[in-house]
Amino acid sequence: MKISRFEARYLDSCQKHEVLPNSAVLSLFSKGNIQKSHHEKCTVVVSLEQLKDADISPLVDVFMASDSSDIDAVDILHESHCVLSKENVTALLRAINLRLRIVDLLDMSLKKDELWDVCEDGLACEVLNLRSLHIQKLNMVGIFMRLHTLNLDFCTSLTGLQKDCFSCMPNLMRLSMCETRVANLWTSTAALSKLPSLVELRFQNCLCCKDTGPCPASSGEKTNFRFCETTGSAQLNMSYYRETPSTDSGDATCVFRTKEAVRNLLSLDDSETTSEIQSGIDHFSENSELNLSSYLKEMCTLELSPTTLPDLNGQDKMQNKIQDKDEFTMSFHKQLLTNGTMSLKMYTSHHPSPICFEKHYRDYMIASLPRLEVLDNIPIRKMDREMAKSISSKYYEYLPYARKLKESVVHVLGKREMGTSGIYFQKPFKPKQLYPYRNGQHFFSRSLSAAKVGSVAWPHLHPVSNFSHTFKEESKRLRPRQFEYHPSDSRLMAFGTLDGEVVVINHENGKNVSYIPSIGAMNSVLGLSWLKKHPSKLLAGSDNGSLRLFDINRMPPKVADFCCYSATVTFDDFEQLTSLHVNSTDDQFLASGYSKDVALYDISSGKRLQLFTNMHQEPINVVKFAHHSPFLFATSSFDKDVKMWDLRQNPVRPCYTTSSSRGNVMVCFSPDDLYLLVSAVDNEVKQLMAADGRLCINFEIASTGSPHNYTRSYYMNGRDYIISGSCDQHVVRICCTQTGRRLRDVYLEDKESGNSLFVQSLRGDPFREFHMSILAASMRPSSKWEIIKVNMLASSRYTEEYSCGQRCGPLYGLGG
Repeated sequence: MKISRFEARYLDSCQKHEVLPNSAVLSLFSKGNIQKSHHEKCTVVVSLEQLKDADISPLVDVFMASDSSDIDAVDILHESHCVLSKENVTALLRAINLRLRIVDLLDMSLKKDELWDVCEDGLACEVLNLRSLHIQKLNMVGIFMRLHTLNLDFCTSLTGLQKDCFSCMPNLMRLSMCETRVANLWTSTAALSKLPSLVELRFQNCLCCKDTGPCPASSGEKTNFRFCETTGSAQLNMSYYRETPSTDSGDATCVFRTKEAVRNLLSLDDSETTSEIQSGIDHFSENSELNLSSYLKEMCTLELSPTTLPDLNGQDKMQNKIQDKDEFTMSFHKQLLTNGTMSLKMYTSHHPSPICFEKHYRDYMIASLPRLEVLDNIPIRKMDREMAKSISSKYYEYLPYARKLKESVVHVLGKREMGTSGIYFQKPFKPKQLYPYRNGQHFFSRSLSAAKVGSVAWPHLHPVSNFSHTFKEESKRLRPRQFEYHPSDSRLMAFGTLDGEVVVINHENGKNVSYIPSIGAMNSVLGLSWLKKHPSKLLAGSDNGSLRLFDINRMPPKVADFCCYSATVTFDDFEQLTSLHVNSTDDQFLASGYSKDVALYDISSGKRLQLFTNMHQEPINVVKFAHHSPFLFATSSFDKDVKMWDLRQNPVRPCYTTSSSRGNVMVCFSPDDLYLLVSAVDNEVKQLMAADGRLCINFEIASTGSPHNYTRSYYMNGRDYIISGSCDQHVVRICCTQTGRRLRDVYLEDKESGNSLFVQSLRGDPFREFHMSILAASMRPSSKWEIIKVNMLASSRYTEEYSCGQRCGPLYGLGG
């Protein structure tokens, strides 16, 4: 056959660059010539593993030539080992430019800057496959106007979606992100909502489906139940999936299940298996490069008893424990009549990202992305949309203070200036029942907060300071272990360290106000409490029992010598201390610890007044005075009980006792003392009536199965919201105290390493709405502990440099 002009140009270019022609290149141009001779479109498929660096310059010449327009499409494929330099790969992509159709960079080890070049400049391809690449942040800010399919499966370093990562993809219709580390429902849906053409999405895949489209087994009009069923052995394309999950028989039934659901499938006495599975899940958070497939098979491929049914919200529960049982049963029988018989033998989830483990994940996604047609290979029907909308409104709060519609800050300010509240609510919601302040400054303050939070999906996170201190000509890194906002000065915050130091800082500018080094006896500071009537005084207690009262007016920001300072008052030790709290009149304080006793001290004299013994059956982790009564206090213990006491009754028996199903970690009063917020191990968080201990709200935060997942919760915005975090998880959850609905989750991550940061303690800012601070630490022994401020009213791209530190296991369950 006559040599084509493509081949001729390539040979000439090889001669020009003094390189030998590549037979594979000649072959692909020959195939293109044959297509042209048959009046077909000329499609050139370039396999990168067949090329060497010397081949790139001649290829670039051919593709950049003006007469190369006869080439209709070029596919770039990388299927195995590639010896090309990444610079040459980038140069080849740029030379082909508008003729790109498919770019497949499977398993290519692109460096961060090289991948950034591709993402910053954009590509004119229609299909982009970045599977298994080391992508930590998705910053695809370049132009991708023709892109309709994007595959990010197995990018196990990808932790989240940035604000503008999809802003230049107006035609993207299909997106796959199986087995990534994406976990945040709120930021994910906010980013995905900027894709106007997105119709197919998946964070986990059906066993028999290679692409993002609806599973053929569930495409029938009568198939409305959320599962797909295949007959025969389902073999996976090994170039696409990392492994082929095995099945016990020819029939395979696939559903998509959350982590909580997996646990519910296990028998209640199978604690060893539950612990094993949870260990695998927790390890995933620690290692960004972990391939999940090995234990997800074990986790999800389970034999079900006939009484176990898949829940419509993506969760499996025992039939006698399903919430809204009657409604579910009716719906299930309706599906049985529609679909005929269905196999309940095996339900599996393949390559799920952590976001799939969120409770009501599917419903939230469907409600948030109304244009979506297929999610996780399952078609979205009209009934699914209606159910998703209902469930989302039941468990999630769309905007703060139950606002139904988003408003601009300018509109709210205009209403305030005119002295009218406007119509912010829709029937049948009745605002006076939940939030009675309909008029006045307080109402408009809430309205402004709701408007700002509604426009921010990525809240502003940054460290309070670097916590470095120069002492005796030596630079030392401080490691905070406990902290408290000042009760009257909005600028100040005190924190105690793992090494026994006490520091007061201006958290607005990060400057030290006062610093006390560890003086011999002081160890890790677990207790801090400001005096309210004497705002310059601060009580501090360490885990070895030392108790001291400091006056910050006498504490210089830098200490030149240990001898220049002494505490204002020193108290008798309270061994193994974990908590202390000053009463409302500043004359007494209580101390608790790793014992069953509570001690009462007189602040002015420094004397221990009383020791209340055997108040609980197990150690008392936290003791808290009421905010307005100097006599009432509450204790929370690992014996699962929370008890209310009154000093006027010389507490021998409690006013009342209320119990949790797990050991209690934390208790605190609401600012007005109407409620108690109780936090037990592994995300059991409840709000009780302080008067009698009656249950008001069970916040229903999903448990992890870990007995060491110590949970702490505090109030924010007065008593309107609670913030809750646990030491084995890198997320803070924000819930409404009136309805229990989840408003938002805030995820913590070390910017440099990409590793998760875990919540050790947290506080709502008492002076600023929707502000809080979080004491976080990473798993890495060489890292720092850090206090991170969160401003939910301001947006952030997570560009702030923060990291966190050392993990000391025994401290996690101690103190507030």
